[in-house]
Amino acid sequence: MRREARFVQDSRNTQKLCLEKLSSLISLTHSIKVFAVKWQLIRNKLEELNSGLVVSDQNPAVSGLIKEVMATVDESFDLGRRCVDLSYSGKLLMQSDLDIILAKFQLHVKGLNEIFSSGMLTPLQALIVSKPAPGACKDDIRFYVRDLLTRMRIADSDMKRQALVNLLEVVREDDKYVKIAVELGDLVGVLVGFLDIQEQVIQELSAKIISVIAGFDSYKGALLSSGIIAPLVRVVETGSLEAQKWASRCLMKMTQNADNAWSVSAHGGVTALLKICSGEGSTAELIGPSCKTLRNVAAVEEIKRFMVEEGAVSIFIRLVRSKDDTVQMNSMEFLQVIALGDEITRKMIVKGGGIQALLRILDPLTARSSKSREVALRATENLFFSSASCVEMLVNCGFVDLLLHYLRNGEASVREIALKVATRLCSTSDETKKLLGDAGFISEFMKLLDAKALEVREMAAEALSSMVTVPKNRKRFVQEDQNIRSLLRLLDLEEGNLGYKKFLLSTLMAITGCNTGRRKIMNSEHVKNIEKLAETEISDAKKLIRRLSANRIRSMFSGMWHP
Repeated sequence: MRREARFVQDSRNTQKLCLEKLSSLISLTHSIKVFAVKWQLIRNKLEELNSGLVVSDQNPAVSGLIKEVMATVDESFDLGRRCVDLSYSGKLLMQSDLDIILAKFQLHVKGLNEIFSSGMLTPLQALIVSKPAPGACKDDIRFYVRDLLTRMRIADSDMKRQALVNLLEVVREDDKYVKIAVELGDLVGVLVGFLDIQEQVIQELSAKIISVIAGFDSYKGALLSSGIIAPLVRVVETGSLEAQKWASRCLMKMTQNADNAWSVSAHGGVTALLKICSGEGSTAELIGPSCKTLRNVAAVEEIKRFMVEEGAVSIFIRLVRSKDDTVQMNSMEFLQVIALGDEITRKMIVKGGGIQALLRILDPLTARSSKSREVALRATENLFFSSASCVEMLVNCGFVDLLLHYLRNGEASVREIALKVATRLCSTSDETKKLLGDAGFISEFMKLLDAKALEVREMAAEALSSMVTVPKNRKRFVQEDQNIRSLLRLLDLEEGNLGYKKFLLSTLMAITGCNTGRRKIMNSEHVKNIEKLAETEISDAKKLIRRLSANRIRSMFSGMWHP
């Protein structure tokens, strides 16, 4: 027993000495300025050995390897010092010596890998490298990440999982770890390889880490060069729900660059993602990134057409009816993308009940978030306003009443979108303007002219100027005495920005076409505001003054000839 204890203690001392020498040699390599590439390759192998010697000193195979490593380290110290002092006899000879040393270290790493692969070592025998403290230097971070890489590459499943857990923790906490992880090119390759592994937890953890890396545009190239797309698609097709979720998020990030859309499609990704979106068992967390990925790849016309042929329209109209707000919004945004500039697809959306699905979200009696209703308003405008028949369908389905409701009662963000949509609706046809006038939109636009937000005031003024181009609406506007007084008051140079006043002047110009309108303008105490604007060389104000003056002269002559 004493002899065995002495053997264990001697082995521990030898192992400790070896690790100390490896650490010292690594530090020395950082101070060497010549043969930089050679020393970088040697340092990489030193770090692998340093992080890989995490084994029990009771294993004879490892004890033998440690002695070999120490001998090579001693040789390297001599070469390193001569490089620092520039005391070597010749460059070619030194390069040859460094090649020999590098080859020896490569053999040591290979030997250690074979020991791990043989199953001779167990996790209980492993020495754990501590996570660097916050603000640690790059070398400490690199050593820690390389240690995790070693465990992922040569350890058993338990150690692989723990290494992945540790790596996920640090890359989420600090971008510096992400940079180091990508710089260690082998690590990305190992993670990509894990996506095809049968063990569910390892696959899920790898997908999560890759998703973090994919969040940086500058690192997407490293993922692509490691062949990331095909394994991600396979995970989406056959992985666990958790792995599918993270793999679809990775694809979403990778396809933000449309150049990657073809790669996703070529590996069957579009079909797999459509299947997820159409599946009854798919969760909102999974449908969301899948839908966004499909929206990204729809930027390629051929892929968009393929999705339409595969039934994407009916799939996403059904998802618009989902009870989950996020699924609804993603689906509405997807439909807008695939219908952009495509009349056939837009008609398919109408035929498939797209109008009714969107208006249901806008129904005040349904429980929906303000954000979902904002998206529904935008989608209604983008999908249907370009077609007279669709506008007619919207009117028949009660869209005008819904729009007026949100102008009057909606939250600020929804009200602003409703105003924008109403302004656009005004431009569709004179018949639509009459309908809006009959519904009471003019008074709502007038109220919004006094809004705090300049953008809201401008949209309200624009909508109003469009509305009064229709005679019926002009008559309705002029009948309310307060309307003209309010417009003239808002023209005061001291009140607000001049940007939206061009629409106010346009409205006043339109109502001068009737005698009552002209008379009310001329009799208002605020008519001087038009004159002030004209004096500042605002052309629309000058035109309005000329129009009013001409009408005044005509009235004077009319009075002379018709007493």
